Amino acid sequence: MDAFIQRHQQDVIGVLSGFDRMRFRGTLRSISYAEGVDRFLGAVGVRYQDFKSYALGLSQRLIDHGEQVARQAGRPFEYQASSSQDKQTRALEIAERDGITEGLVCVLRCVEPCMSFGIHRRKGVVRLCAEQRKCLHLYYYYLDREFGLMHVRVATWLPFGLSVCLNGREYLARRMQKAGIGFEQRDNCFVWIEDVAKAQQMLSDLESRRWERWLKRLSAQVNPWVGTRGGLDLHPYYWSVSESEYATDVMFRDAQALSRIYPALVDHAIKRFDSRDVLRFLGRRPHGLFTGEVSTSYLVRSEGVRVKHWLQENSIKMYDKQGSVLRIETTINNARRFKVRKMTVRKGVRGMRWIPMRHAVADLDRRVEISRAANERYLEALAVVAEPAPARELLDAVSRRVTKDDRPYRALRPVSPEEASVFAAVLQGQFLLKGFTNRDLRQRLEGKEVGEVQERRRQSGRTTRLLRLLRAHGLIRKVSGTRYYRVTPKGQRTMTAALKLRDADVATLAA
Repeated sequence: MDAFIQRHQQDVIGVLSGFDRMRFRGTLRSISYAEGVDRFLGAVGVRYQDFKSYALGLSQRLIDHGEQVARQAGRPFEYQASSSQDKQTRALEIAERDGITEGLVCVLRCVEPCMSFGIHRRKGVVRLCAEQRKCLHLYYYYLDREFGLMHVRVATWLPFGLSVCLNGREYLARRMQKAGIGFEQRDNCFVWIEDVAKAQQMLSDLESRRWERWLKRLSAQVNPWVGTRGGLDLHPYYWSVSESEYATDVMFRDAQALSRIYPALVDHAIKRFDSRDVLRFLGRRPHGLFTGEVSTSYLVRSEGVRVKHWLQENSIKMYDKQGSVLRIETTINNARRFKVRKMTVRKGVRGMRWIPMRHAVADLDRRVEISRAANERYLEALAVVAEPAPARELLDAVSRRVTKDDRPYRALRPVSPEEASVFAAVLQGQFLLKGFTNRDLRQRLEGKEVGEVQERRRQSGRTTRLLRLLRAHGLIRKVSGTRYYRVTPKGQRTMTAALKLRDADVATLAA
């Protein structure tokens, strides 16, 4: 990311990274599966034949509670005829109409799909089964003192699934307003902030926040069956992050400054970023056994032109927000696709191991680490785009002999077939994530290693001399204490420019 910011430092006025939209999911784990509900019904003495009427009674209590909360606050309790209606827009209309600045705005109810349970008879055996169905959902919209407009959604049928949706940028706006920091906000992004460093500290507070207590208080407000006297003696909600959007906003001086380079960024992202690059951005190394789907889409939206790369359920996207903000945003829907290092017990042996990341809020710090790194890799890959200097300034520098540690090294031939094959090899996506070794480069250039020991040594020697040559010209660097090498920012720009020049259409250049 530093290379991108440095490249456009005259036009960039600030960078802000943090959560945009967050969706928490609350689960009553003891009744979230059929066997758990079965045990619960046994504990309260409800027979299968009475399950429907009993469940309807529980649901009605939730609905009556929602209506009571709305009535006591003097707020609307409205029914939405279609689940596709924009509920947030309706809540904003009500808040503006009634002059609501804090507290409950409204309670909207709507029939939507949910996972629930039903009684089924199969081969003469009556049993409780999980099933996909529709039920009434209640949306509690609040203008929260900290988070602005947010909502709590609760399903009124067993197992009473709950979700909380909020926006990190709204949180930051309220924090800055309270602290007296000047800013200009458009939609859910900032085009100017008086003190970017202080704003970044405020937004980063969400990453270390203890969410459980706050979420527990919200759940008690919308579900009378949990955490109150006379409830169902259920354990509190287990909280996880079902979806998170972590955005890095690069704020440009004005819309003209971003519009000069954005078409080239979009073109590069569409034409140059392949599946291996998308894997690398999201911290996954290409593997021959990978069977998932990687895709890229281009879309013109009202808020800007968007390029989005999907890796199975997760994604990373780029778009120009409000004309002058370049946003790179990583969305994690399935945390299990990533790894987290935890203390675990395996075969009786306790130790630190890499295991699939959980959706739990306990792994939120790892989610942040993955998302931030993905955004930074994406921006780093865009650093080669819209090079303000002519290509000759890059290529001429490596086309001359150099001396390093009192040893002369020959000039490179940037557009020759031999050098181009080397450049293409070291710029492979899997190498940009971890780096590459002598053996990695040798296999790319020489193919399968021969069996003779002496020939292998000769190949290794040739590759070693090649690595020294690239290091002398500043195109790669050695990772201290390892056998790995990585491409430098100069190398990224120079080698990419050389490869682009080789692949350029002569007719286009002549025109």
